[in-house]
Amino acid sequence: MDHPSASIITQVSRDEETSAPLRDRGTPPHAASSTKKPRSRGIFHSLFCCLCHDETDHVPVNNNAPLLVEENGTISKPVNNADFIIPVEIDGTVHQVYVLKRPHVDEFLKRMGELFECVLFTASLAKYADPVSDLLDKWGAFRSRLFRESCVFHRGNYVKDLSRLGRDLNKVIIVDNSPASYIFHPDNAVPVASWFDDMSDTELLDLIPFFERLSKVDNVYTVLKQQRTTS
Repeated sequence: MDHPSASIITQVSRDEETSAPLRDRGTPPHAASSTKKPRSRGIFHSLFCCLCHDETDHVPVNNNAPLLVEENGTISKPVNNADFIIPVEIDGTVHQVYVLKRPHVDEFLKRMGELFECVLFTASLAKYADPVSDLLDKWGAFRSRLFRESCVFHRGNYVKDLSRLGRDLNKVIIVDNSPASYIFHPDNAVPVASWFDDMSDTELLDLIPFFERLSKVDNVYTVLKQQRTTS
């Protein structure tokens, strides 16, 4: 099961970095790195986002407040109510990552950890996705964490190939706000809406009963297909 990709927001206060694949921590059996090296990405390329952007894109400088980088890599308004501020050293310079939690993410992660074997699968770099996950996942819901190098760079996108998890696909669910991230396995997806700063959002809370139902079936395809038909 994947992490809800829009459950946190990453803010940045610096320009870009040149990224390199990093080693995964706690890789499930048969997980492997991408065979095609991706291009450089902007610093703090939106956490848990797998869309690839042109390497000429830069984060504009804002001298008043950290900038909010949305899931699609575009720039939104500054946000000053971060839940976490994480220092990340890149090329000898410390950058600050500002993280805003999606409403009800605590209840969601806690319950998902009770129901499923949860795997964080993100196209972000481990150097900041890992410490964010340490702070976000208070209950140890994530049994394993997969980072950018475990994605497949396919037609300009970082794709999360679920077959690399080494699990029966009829028991695997991916929760993500970007269809490009699960293009190889769309029938396993539970799409969620992108989230930025709406503190009245209840999507994660509303999804809990649905996942409780999914946890009791032998084949998730049956339920997910029915869900797509009725939605």
